[in-house]
Amino acid sequence: MIRGLLLAGGAGTRFGGAKLLAASPTDPAPIGVRAGRALLAGAGNALAVVRAGDVALANALREAGCEVLVSPDCARGLGASLAAGVKASRDADGWLVALADMPRILPATHRAVAAALSRGARLAAAVDASGRRGHPVGFSADLFDDLAALDGDQGARGVIERHRAWLEVVRVDDPGICFDIDTPGDLAAG
Repeated sequence: MIRGLLLAGGAGTRFGGAKLLAASPTDPAPIGVRAGRALLAGAGNALAVVRAGDVALANALREAGCEVLVSPDCARGLGASLAAGVKASRDADGWLVALADMPRILPATHRAVAAALSRGARLAAAVDASGRRGHPVGFSADLFDDLAALDGDQGARGVIERHRAWLEVVRVDDPGICFDIDTPGDLAAG
């Protein structure tokens, strides 16, 4: 089974807080919920990793159908959040990693990257028509140790670089793979 992991443990400091509960002018659903729904629709499952104390977000993601892992590790950064999610789902055949501040990724994109893992890719990433790599990124169980060892605010970029020879590029027609929301100004476009 490929496990969908939604990393939702950030504090949203550049946004001014509670970023993942904010709604865009075009969609009343919170951006974290939109990202969770897309992952669920594409991967068939989603484990959202949420920081301790973020009760409203955890509840919203549960209501959207995600399983939720509340982890104190999120306070240490993205890498620690990813490691917590991987460790909590160590029986998976692989992980499809999505970020909760990227609400525009299409379910078909999640399906395509998950399908690459199911076909045997050890590492797979969505790439747009111009060749830009984005999210989601898929990791096979062969990379469990590398992912479980992550800590701090560095995500899996180093894991991808170390295993670049394994990377399978999944070409998608989805501008959402490179669009994230960091500031209130980004929300107007989201």
